[in-house]
Amino acid sequence: MLRWRTAMLLPFVLLGACGSAPAPRTTALDDGAITIASFNFPESVLLAELYGQALRSAGFRVDLALDLGARELVQPALQKGLVELVPEYAGSALEFVAGRGAASADERATHRALARAMVSRGLTALAAAPAQDQNGVVVTKETASKFGLHAISDLGPVAPQMAFGGPPECRERPLCLEGLMSAYGLRFESFVPLDEGGALTVAALQAGQVQAALLFTSDGQIDAHGFVLLDDDRHLQPAENVTPIVRTDALARFGPGLAEVTNAVSTALTTEDLQRMNRDVAAGEASAAVAAGWLAEHGIPDATE
Repeated sequence: MLRWRTAMLLPFVLLGACGSAPAPRTTALDDGAITIASFNFPESVLLAELYGQALRSAGFRVDLALDLGARELVQPALQKGLVELVPEYAGSALEFVAGRGAASADERATHRALARAMVSRGLTALAAAPAQDQNGVVVTKETASKFGLHAISDLGPVAPQMAFGGPPECRERPLCLEGLMSAYGLRFESFVPLDEGGALTVAALQAGQVQAALLFTSDGQIDAHGFVLLDDDRHLQPAENVTPIVRTDALARFGPGLAEVTNAVSTALTTEDLQRMNRDVAAGEASAAVAAGWLAEHGIPDATE
């Protein structure tokens, strides 16, 4: 999954107030609560709510630090103890610490590599969810039917007739247009810079302004608009299973229940679940309410007892 948003880490995490206020808080390790952080996009906020509410229901004190910023800020905050748990995406998290090419489409191999990479940082990768949020190539149902499209490789003969839409950065990104050229040999007639899997991209597909576009595989708009997600049959995208990363000292401090409840959420969470919940959030429902509904449906944390 590629998220190209950047943002400042919220000041209250790193800075204290001016004047005679108490000294700024420099750790979350001594307050008796599990501090769960999210990145600065809606799905990450939703995931923090899922894990946070499950842990609260199991009797843990939980503080949520939502919309903190990009990985470049959240990952150091986790290592420094400003936060204690972050719902991550396996491939992106691994390549952030180990470099480009460290992750692969193999889910188990990517998880093993991520777990190894986290040990020296005082962090533990908990169980990976079946749910993934990868870059996906989508077309309308009419386009798929017209050209017999099921997989990305099927685009080969028809790409020269098509406009491809994606974020402006997609043109140079190895997991976007650049990767589609190198891995699949695709040469589209044109590239149309749009937004990051948002309303502009959906509207461009529906209007025929582009015939193929980048959307995230967990985007609820795929099903809502009847788009066809093409299979990444040459495995361009790395595995991006939702994977909570937690400070190892927090696991020791809060006991085995922390991992048990968190793993129960991950085990039950599917990409289809994410699509549905993302669609509900996009329609205006609060992330907290959507998360609570999913947890109730799955009997979590009761299922861990």
